[in-house]
Amino acid sequence: MPTATPTPASAAAHQNGARDAAHSGPPAAPPPGLHRSARGLDTVRSWPLADQIAYALCWVVGVGLCVAAVAIVGLFAVKGLSYLSPSLLLQHPSASPKQSASGGFLDPLEGTLILTAVGTLIAAPIGVALAVWLTEYGRPVWLARSLEAAVEMIAGTPDVLLALFAVAVFARQALAFLSSTSAGGAVSGRSFLTAGPVLALVAVPLVVGATREALTSVPRHMREASYALGKTKARTIRKVLLPSVRPGIARGVTLGAGRIMADTAIVIYVLGGLLRLTAAGGLPVLSTLRGEGTTLTNY
Repeated sequence: MPTATPTPASAAAHQNGARDAAHSGPPAAPPPGLHRSARGLDTVRSWPLADQIAYALCWVVGVGLCVAAVAIVGLFAVKGLSYLSPSLLLQHPSASPKQSASGGFLDPLEGTLILTAVGTLIAAPIGVALAVWLTEYGRPVWLARSLEAAVEMIAGTPDVLLALFAVAVFARQALAFLSSTSAGGAVSGRSFLTAGPVLALVAVPLVVGATREALTSVPRHMREASYALGKTKARTIRKVLLPSVRPGIARGVTLGAGRIMADTAIVIYVLGGLLRLTAAGGLPVLSTLRGEGTTLTNY
């Protein structure tokens, strides 16, 4: 049977491959020192001394803050349980030189709920509308920049300045229907209907910031898919964007409501800071809104 005669080129290639295989041997291992140092960095003891000290300080500060928080909550619980009773939720407060004998907090609780509801109902739609317009439209540019600057300015304005401004504005005769008037016709300017819009200004920047952050995180292809289906920009915002950013809107509204509950300066100047709710006359619900009161934080 005839056999194939190898050509000179194939024989040389065979010899070169055999020689490379004989000299290559197993793959070279990494330097032992490098391997040990990479594995040793996983432990804190192998870190530099400065890093170990910083790491220990972080632990000390973190544990200290947790201990302080637990101690504060425990102190309030131990001291407060001795005075707390379910009847306090149904008792009206009364003026007394001794705070523990001043009665319950029914009126401050009602005032907190009323003021939070009024402020949130005003701040939520305005904040969401501003955030949508600034994020999705923003035209003309000068108006968008002016609104952004106004929102930032309101966020950085002290509450007491807003309160003094509100007293000067709502004490005018043209706005007498929002609050009570004295026998001489002087407008008090203090009511839930005047304090609610002022506290809404405080909450609007929080709603705008949370909503804008949520809108900017929506992928662009969701907008493009809606446009490809023939939807207008307004319908895309209403049917696609707003439903997808509901958690962000809820976060902003919750932060705004918390800011309203925590305020004291506006409550004192614009709401009156009274122990009990006072009606201003008229319809039952409207008379309460036009009257003065206080909140739990101020109380």
